[in-house]
Amino acid sequence: MSILNYIIWNASPEIFSYGSFSLRWYGLFFALGFLISQQFMYYFYKEEGKPEKDVDTLTIYMVIATIIGARLGHVIFYQPEIITENPLSIFLPFEFSPFRFTGLQGLASHGAAIGILSALYIYSRKKKPGQSFLQVVDRIVIVVALTGALIRLGNFFNSEIIGLPTTKPWGVVFVNKFTDAITDPRFDEDQLVESVVIKRNDSIPHTDASSSVPLNIYLFFKRGVDGERAREFTNTSARNLLSHNLSEYFDAAGDKTKTNGQLLDDGKLASRISTYGISRHPAQLYESISCVILFIFLFWLWSKQKEKLPAGRLLGIFLIWCFGLRFLFEYLKENQEPFEEGMFLNMGQILSIPMVIAGIVIVMLSYRKEHVNVNELKK
Repeated sequence: MSILNYIIWNASPEIFSYGSFSLRWYGLFFALGFLISQQFMYYFYKEEGKPEKDVDTLTIYMVIATIIGARLGHVIFYQPEIITENPLSIFLPFEFSPFRFTGLQGLASHGAAIGILSALYIYSRKKKPGQSFLQVVDRIVIVVALTGALIRLGNFFNSEIIGLPTTKPWGVVFVNKFTDAITDPRFDEDQLVESVVIKRNDSIPHTDASSSVPLNIYLFFKRGVDGERAREFTNTSARNLLSHNLSEYFDAAGDKTKTNGQLLDDGKLASRISTYGISRHPAQLYESISCVILFIFLFWLWSKQKEKLPAGRLLGIFLIWCFGLRFLFEYLKENQEPFEEGMFLNMGQILSIPMVIAGIVIVMLSYRKEHVNVNELKK
């Protein structure tokens, strides 16, 4: 057996909640991306002698364009039925019945890219010389890479955009979906469960050849819950949740899942569910790390030449790296929507191809323009 043959991820996607409102890690990372990006933009403008006050206007453009573009991109490319079935949910971050804050459910990076480029084109046309479209975009993509890393980290906390099953020693078993669901009042209406602990089940051998890994799930019930209610909840509600609602995270069908109960020293009841989780590629972290590397590389290129950098160079590199790797990472990820099943290329890959082509063209043009400028200086 490997020293590290799977990682159990049971962190809550929520930082805290109050009533129907909750602050989630995803929202925090999303907002943090814009705040950090703004500070970098102040630095870029200061170093290049441009008015720093323009960064405030640029930030507003970026925030609005990113949210609208990413949300519309998801709806148009992945869930167009929302337009006719529930149009209010496109931009409303909550549900009415019952009232619950949900955030924006579904954001597409390709839509965000289109929205950002469109907004920056409008911005550049209203600004003074020295802030052309490509010059502005070249600085923006540096911080977009960093923001993308934070957003993918948020996806990891949400256990979404998961990877395919893997036997790699760094595979992750996403179990926090079960913890969230089993303690949610909408599922556990009587609020029987006090806490959940999920650990490896070392009593069952696990080989490196299988992506299904043995787990023990411990449900700790509140004081006063009798044995019959605890047993029924464990054998029906909890098992059904594992085998039906969360089948992409657990291999819990049939006789693979067993239960038993015990009385704790403080008089409370606990039950144990022996089942199997699915070890998956942490695709979100792959993309997050690749974005950090891209950010470092783009920042280094800018620091070498600053305003002398050929217009479009950084944009082209960004498109090639970001969407080229996105195309490859899709082979390690589960499809986002059912309609993608059976497709030779999924939607993420199809949308990445024109982005990569555009990036190649832009980089080539930037080198051609640089070559022309150098020849003019020699004359």
